[in-house]
Amino acid sequence: MKKIFIALLLATFTLSASAQFEKGTKYVNASLSGFGLSYSKQPGFCMNIEAAGGYFFVNNWMVKGLIGWDHVAGSNQFDLGAGVRYYMQDHGFFFGTGIKYGLVGVSGGDFGESSVLHNVYLPLEAGYCFFLNDHVTLEPSLYVDMCFNHFKEATKVGLKLSFGYYF
Repeated sequence: MKKIFIALLLATFTLSASAQFEKGTKYVNASLSGFGLSYSKQPGFCMNIEAAGGYFFVNNWMVKGLIGWDHVAGSNQFDLGAGVRYYMQDHGFFFGTGIKYGLVGVSGGDFGESSVLHNVYLPLEAGYCFFLNDHVTLEPSLYVDMCFNHFKEATKVGLKLSFGYYF
């Protein structure tokens, strides 16, 4: 299985981007992270699902918005954010940043009570677009979500796998 995955990865690496990063192009994406591909100070099982949409306002520069859900050992977080991404011309490499707001519901305190936390993140991301055809991409990326108000406890580092559609 490992050899098949590496062969597919090398085959898609030869594909390159062309007109997908031009002004006026729209973008939608769904991503998945966690499952042992991320690290945070919070122990236990973690999973993240995210949906994003974007628009290239000039060549190689995209503005995007996102909505997401995180689950980390007994707590759920709903995310809402906005940011920008820069794509290296005629390559699939991208770099992004923005701002993300997370509303966290925590249950199971000393007396079984629930509480709500509000976190603000600075997400940083770097990745590559493997074009499967003219519009569909597989986008692995490394990310860091730096939390401003609970830095040690809520900052996350990991690998994200996304599927994108450029139209």
